[in-house]
Amino acid sequence: MHIHSIIEKGAIIGPKVCIGPFCFIGSHVKIGEGTILKSHIVLTGHTKIGKYNQIYQFSSIGDVNQSLKYSSGPTYVDIGDYNCIREGVTIHCGTAQGGNKTIIGHNNLLMVNTHIAHDCIIGNHCIFANNATLGGHVKVDDFAIVGGMTAIHQKCTIGAHVMIGGCSGVVKDIPPYVMAHGNHAIPLGINIKGLKRHDFPKRSIYAIRHAYNLVYRSGKTLNEIKPKIKILAEEYIEIKPFYDFFKKLNRGLIR
Repeated sequence: MHIHSIIEKGAIIGPKVCIGPFCFIGSHVKIGEGTILKSHIVLTGHTKIGKYNQIYQFSSIGDVNQSLKYSSGPTYVDIGDYNCIREGVTIHCGTAQGGNKTIIGHNNLLMVNTHIAHDCIIGNHCIFANNATLGGHVKVDDFAIVGGMTAIHQKCTIGAHVMIGGCSGVVKDIPPYVMAHGNHAIPLGINIKGLKRHDFPKRSIYAIRHAYNLVYRSGKTLNEIKPKIKILAEEYIEIKPFYDFFKKLNRGLIR
């Protein structure tokens, strides 16, 4: 620990943790093995940081959220392992109305000035480019990519392997595998490059494209195409997340 950093009594610091200068670590913070804090970082509140994370200067994690319904009770931030949190990132604690916890999984990259609001749940292997902003209660599934300067409305759900272009405004839910862009964001096909990068078989990519076409190009309602997608999901395991997504829509589907 650098001599110019402050660690309050009660904080739990794991082995091999590196704490640079001018950091503040509150009394209820837990930091896992091998995590690196560069400098000028605030970790406060009931915050748990996992193993081997890298947190860059001027980030603030665990502080009071910006929700007007927050009533100062103990709520939490839980961050997994092997995340890279770049300069100026803000991650706020949860609210009682949202499950009390903001959660970030493993192996995520949060680029400069990313904001993760109260009660967000982020999966694994996600990328948030510079100035990406998530409102409260947003859920982002594994391997999603959010472009720079993009804002996601509170309570939206972003499916796995989604790619959202920069400077977008997302106000509805985006199903797995879909590319979206614009303000307000609209669907632009499936994320074929991302699927190939993650070794999806050709036949599965064709099935995903077929499911996408049923939703967005058939001219039929969601209730009409659900049975067909269910049949696809029984044959292709990759379609199951697409079908299951319709059961948990919060804000309606982007169209």
